[in-house]
Amino acid sequence: MPPTKKVVTPSSDPLQQPVQFIRGIGPERAKDLNKQSIKVVQDLIERVPRTYRDYSQFKNIMQAQAGQVETLQGRVIGVQEQRFKGRMTMVKVLIGDGSGTAAGVWFNQPWMAKRFPTGTKVIFAGVVERRGAQVQISQPEWEIIDEEGTSDPINAGRIVPIYPLTGGLNPRDVRRAVKFSLETAAHLMPQTIPPYMVQKQRLLPMPEAWRNIHFPPGDAERKTARETLAFEELLVLQTGLALLRQQTTEEAVGVAHGPDGEITKKFYMGLPFRLTDAQEKVIRQVALDMESPKPMNRLVQGDVGSGKTMVAVAALAKAVDSGHQGVLMAPTEILAEQHYLNLRRIFTPLGVEVVMVSGSQTKKERESSLGMLAMGMARVAVGTHALIEDKVQFQDLSLVITDEQHRFGVKQRARLQNKGITPDVLVMTATPIPRTLALTLYGDLDVSVIDQLPPGRKTVGTYWRTESARRQVYDHLINTEVASGRQGYVICPLVEESDKLQAQAATEWYEKLREQYPQCRFGLLHGRMKPDEKDRAMEAFRNGEIQVLVSTTVVEVGVDVPNATMVLIEGADRFGLSQLHQLRGRVGRGQHQSYCVLITDAKTEEARQRMQVLQKCTDGFSLSEKDLELRGPGEFFGTRQHGMPDLKVANPIADLAILERARAEAMALVKADPALRAPEHQALRTAVKTRLGDEFGFVLVG
Repeated sequence: MPPTKKVVTPSSDPLQQPVQFIRGIGPERAKDLNKQSIKVVQDLIERVPRTYRDYSQFKNIMQAQAGQVETLQGRVIGVQEQRFKGRMTMVKVLIGDGSGTAAGVWFNQPWMAKRFPTGTKVIFAGVVERRGAQVQISQPEWEIIDEEGTSDPINAGRIVPIYPLTGGLNPRDVRRAVKFSLETAAHLMPQTIPPYMVQKQRLLPMPEAWRNIHFPPGDAERKTARETLAFEELLVLQTGLALLRQQTTEEAVGVAHGPDGEITKKFYMGLPFRLTDAQEKVIRQVALDMESPKPMNRLVQGDVGSGKTMVAVAALAKAVDSGHQGVLMAPTEILAEQHYLNLRRIFTPLGVEVVMVSGSQTKKERESSLGMLAMGMARVAVGTHALIEDKVQFQDLSLVITDEQHRFGVKQRARLQNKGITPDVLVMTATPIPRTLALTLYGDLDVSVIDQLPPGRKTVGTYWRTESARRQVYDHLINTEVASGRQGYVICPLVEESDKLQAQAATEWYEKLREQYPQCRFGLLHGRMKPDEKDRAMEAFRNGEIQVLVSTTVVEVGVDVPNATMVLIEGADRFGLSQLHQLRGRVGRGQHQSYCVLITDAKTEEARQRMQVLQKCTDGFSLSEKDLELRGPGEFFGTRQHGMPDLKVANPIADLAILERARAEAMALVKADPALRAPEHQALRTAVKTRLGDEFGFVLVG
């Protein structure tokens, strides 16, 4: 039976009118727009131009400069058509303005000859070529001028918007459709920014901002329109974060944990090293939060190897001392396993039961862990996102810790929190997040930074080598580092975003190295291996049975083998700076000098910049700022952020000043009107619910 064809029907709401009913679009072009998630008129209005071309400055034809983008105006004085062998055609439209003549030239578009009757007044814009005395523009943007002066040109003679195109769409079709949409529906675009705030911040009303972002009268109007739309996006986001903060912290009553007890004191006494001043400072901040009846919502940032785990252990010990339970959730099996082994080693001698909950457990292991948690026999749980499943129940959960929070959505964090009665929340990340992005992603959290490494940590020597030096680099790893009793990593390059291709590449590289260096014991680790296979590989590497671990980026965070002194990163140009820094952090954890070698020919200027920056800089926060500049927030962590809303206009890096203004307004607004009930806040309330409510998990009743 053939599939039922979906019938698209017109809408009485101009903003919700399907794009196929826009004049000049129709069903076929609508399909191409749909591929860009543009389904209705409002989607089209909200598709901001990718860039602009300024065709607003007119030149006399005689003054037109070869190689320059120029805008020329004149009357059609003739049209020539030529046919060449192989069915190729050329249409040449000649115009004059009194100072000279110019030609607009089109290839294989014979219908253009009928568009320009003699005497018609036209505008041509594009890159000028000179053929002797003849001025010519190939494939120009063009506009026919209405003699009465009532038409508003959209393709030339003005600042012209440039949109991303797919399929059979052409720029003129899209501009015409956007213009029609603005004329029929821009006045209905919601006034999300309250009118009093528009005036205070010197912004535009939303309908005017949308008109001017697409077809700006001038550059100043375009900038004000962009500022207005960026402010609107960031205001919605910051209002959502302010509501989240209000509902999870300010309005809620949490668990007031007691002062440090026996478990916490024994933990400190048993440490074989002294905590850094930075660790002690952050632990004090966490302890004060936990002892308060208000729920803690704190982000702890720390560079690679700064000792965030000790902050987590101190918090878990405090929860146990107070008679409650704590949980730590990690994004990968390997990182969860690493935390589990560390916590069990610390807490078991103190008489505290630690259990693991992950997808790799057998049914019997899982049931045992869940039973101990439900009955309160286990006071500490460690696991992956398996912890948020409905079957996992706690007797008295008072502390939730998530590691590498950017790998989880806000909703996942909330689901884990809901397993206790307003538990304290601690979020940790080893990916240093600049203040700009932290305000965007974690505006609902207080931020602590561990800005100091443990004493004695040696700087990892970082070197960039081209592929021609590969054999020399591997010889050093095998014949010097491994021969001296050390261990190392070989990180395989990123292959698109495919676990399967990654695994295949790593396996092939592993086999090749085993053949080249039979004297060395190699191991393999990738995301497609079964959990117990991963565990065996990591255990063998930790024990020294594996001398060199060939791996994908599954070892990016959390793997701690002090005897590993060298990491070789193949295809280093395919990684962002922050990810390379994380991979570099797998070594330099013991007493021996360690090395990171970046192997790539780095053929682009940006790739060469990244390699040079990483060689010179060892500070994760400085690197993350540079990474954001080079790659933008969307790719900062290698994949798109979980829980980060899709910002169509605003850029948290470039728009920090706008972000801070929006944040201040949002906090004041939510304080004055916690439920956004005032009439002037209704459009903002709707935008917050629509864009963020489901992801952020806060409640706006009605």
